Amino acid sequence: MRTLRRNWPFHLMVLPALLFLIVFNYVPMAGITMAFMDYKPWLGFSKSPWIGLDHFRALFEREDSIQVIWNTFIIAVLKIIFNLVVPFTFAILLNEVRKRFLNRSIQTLVYLPHFLSWVILGGILVNFLSTDGGFVNRMLGYIGLGPVFFLGDGNWFRFTVVVSEVWKEFGYSTIVFLAALAGINPALYEAAEVDGASRWKQTRYITIPSLMPIAVVVGTLSLGNILNAGFDQIFNLYNSLVMDKGDIIDTFVYRTAIIEGDFGFATAVGLFKSVISMILIVISYRLAYRWANYRVF
Repeated sequence: MRTLRRNWPFHLMVLPALLFLIVFNYVPMAGITMAFMDYKPWLGFSKSPWIGLDHFRALFEREDSIQVIWNTFIIAVLKIIFNLVVPFTFAILLNEVRKRFLNRSIQTLVYLPHFLSWVILGGILVNFLSTDGGFVNRMLGYIGLGPVFFLGDGNWFRFTVVVSEVWKEFGYSTIVFLAALAGINPALYEAAEVDGASRWKQTRYITIPSLMPIAVVVGTLSLGNILNAGFDQIFNLYNSLVMDKGDIIDTFVYRTAIIEGDFGFATAVGLFKSVISMILIVISYRLAYRWANYRVF
């Protein structure tokens, strides 16, 4: 109690954030009950009939929902892999750029896409990848390749989504690995040079092993996002032509609830995703602690 009296200004500073968290994160959790109801907005929570686990049974019986889960898994796994490999590789390459001005300039250029929203980037990509005069397809035409329907063919759509996500985020993700590189003892490189090791051998036997612990942490913690394929990106890029390969859980929930008005089923799908994600997050933290001795608390 004495500590509370002494630190009351700090508790007062936290109060707005705490209220924000309660109002926007905890109060809406009452809506989870819709997953077990045949919810009708005009009847409300009190009069809508309870139907138990019917929505969850439908989730595993409907072909479109199974396809959506599979799409989400494929896209998310590809994003996790390339969002780990590309920043890891780029950080090592950038570390070899010895001119400080050039190094900083490259970092700044690759960071910039991270700060652009997918609403802006979505419009840019639609124009760049258009088959009707788009820059990319014009370049392909110059080398004798036919136009590619990047945003209209399901397989090309997945490729486009993964590549554009990596392009947008790899610069910002590189920061973690650059920080790890800065923590490597320079004496290791000096000793390697004395022994006659080339830059490649220094990278192979010093740099890469030194980065592996943080790579393990980043990779295992990414498991918690294995059902998050990126709503903002997909929503701004997908269309009816790629629905079978590009529709993910988040866009499926949005379309089912907001457009079709099936709030109960959409809530059940969202709850299923949240439970699986929570389990994966717990597992990923346990793995990170076991393999890299990483822990939050």
